[in-house]
Amino acid sequence: MALLLKSVLGALAVLLISVLARSRNYYIAGLVPLFPTFALIAHYIVGSERGVAELKTTLLFGMASLLPYFIYLLALYWLIDRWRLGAALLGAAACWTMAAGVLVWLWTRQ
Repeated sequence: MALLLKSVLGALAVLLISVLARSRNYYIAGLVPLFPTFALIAHYIVGSERGVAELKTTLLFGMASLLPYFIYLLALYWLIDRWRLGAALLGAAACWTMAAGVLVWLWTRQ
């Protein structure tokens, strides 16, 4: 049942993104994936199973994880004028992957 609910939520998010992308306010489609659906689930699980201290650490890491996302957006903004859409998306995703790897590496060195 939980898997079905998650699937329906995902499908609704894709539908909302599609509708917004075709609207006059198409740029709002970029906000929908940032709704903290999975973060809510993760924070509930960590908070209920690990405790407040671990949840606070998870929250700090979540804040730091905005940096790889910013790097993805910056890379895509720069690449979109230079490469085809598919290649630009793959390049930006590669930038996110590298930035996320650096973040995890730095975080685990503390």
